[in-house]
Amino acid sequence: MKSSVIIFPGSNCDRDMDVALKKFGFKNTMVWHDNQSIPKSDLIVLPGGFSYGDYLRCGSIASKSKIIKSVIDFANSGGLVLGVCNGFQILTETGLLPGILQQNKYLNFICKNIFVKIKDKKNKYFKNIKKDILELHIAHNEGNFFCTEAELKNLEDNNQIALTYCSSNGLEDEINNPNGAIKNIAGIFNKNKNVLGMMPHPERMIDKFLSGEDGSLFFENLLGNLK
Repeated sequence: MKSSVIIFPGSNCDRDMDVALKKFGFKNTMVWHDNQSIPKSDLIVLPGGFSYGDYLRCGSIASKSKIIKSVIDFANSGGLVLGVCNGFQILTETGLLPGILQQNKYLNFICKNIFVKIKDKKNKYFKNIKKDILELHIAHNEGNFFCTEAELKNLEDNNQIALTYCSSNGLEDEINNPNGAIKNIAGIFNKNKNVLGMMPHPERMIDKFLSGEDGSLFFENLLGNLK
């Protein structure tokens, strides 16, 4: 399987994502944002970081990069597009996903491990994954997902909520909501569920000796569902 990771000025998780994808069997290519085309790919990833220094709004300038038209065309053709952290922010700015990522509720940068509950497995990202609760890592200042009531209804009606923040035993409440996101939302799909935006970093949890292995489950499962 082939993947492409898009690099923007200020991306800082692109190499981590490259390492994770290659570790689990993807043939990955790094693609500079100023390119207009993307190599033939089964998966495109918009990585975490601080594209363009988060000026204006997080992801807003990156969403106007030359490469984005190819990303949108790929997504609209049914290709898998994964946006992690800043990548999630970019996906909302392009309109591929609804809502916005605004500043965290308590106005602080958060960097820690958290638990998320998988809300829908009828997709290539989570189908056949054995666990319902994953321990992943977050590192963001603007991870507070917000959307209109109409957008939220559509997300719920179409089972587009991918992940929610929770406790280690699956309790979804305010205490286990690190950034104030509406309905504890940590990740969402588009209607066709080929586009996934998520704030937690699975690429940071692929080694039991350094961090944890729940990210490994995500990548192994994704690769298996693409074969």
